[in-house]
Amino acid sequence: MARIGRLSINDSVLFLCDMQEKFRPNIFQFTNIVSNAARLLQASRVLGIPSILTEQYPRGLGPTVPELGAEDLTAHAKTSFTMMIEEVEKELQTLGNPKQAILCGIEAHACIACTTYDLLEKGMEVHIVADAVSSRSQTDRLFALSRLKQSGAFLTTTEAVMLQLVQDAKHPNFKQVQKLLAHPSPDTGLLAFFSSL
Repeated sequence: MARIGRLSINDSVLFLCDMQEKFRPNIFQFTNIVSNAARLLQASRVLGIPSILTEQYPRGLGPTVPELGAEDLTAHAKTSFTMMIEEVEKELQTLGNPKQAILCGIEAHACIACTTYDLLEKGMEVHIVADAVSSRSQTDRLFALSRLKQSGAFLTTTEAVMLQLVQDAKHPNFKQVQKLLAHPSPDTGLLAFFSSL
């Protein structure tokens, strides 16, 4: 049967990649990208989905921005362009090697891309949250999303992830997640991507 990419609460992990202070002025739609990632982090807490956070060279690029709301997470410092460093590999093992990764952060053509390739090679299903991922250049962002889709990653949105995870208005945590859906996700400039397909 073809992979259809149905998300499951029991087998997912949220990856939060390098949303740091020094990137703020340079990343396209940074504020909205972080806002969407923050909502996903809140939803993951409500639903009991573990989260993994990295920071690219934090000594030079600063800490994770406070509005992500990730102060309680251990930030794994890295210099590589993949989140799949030794500490993250160990954390995944501790979590029982979940099969699905929900991926947000920056930059789409660098750390998001390299992480996606590594996760796919490990046999994980990768769900890239397109409205919670960006780059400095919109061109790099859009071509990265297209390239990652070709490699077998699923492209999705913040709201779609939350609704797929609860699956039913009868879900015991639906009301809490519904509050996170009260306002639609901000436009992060993705419509140009789809008009070119």
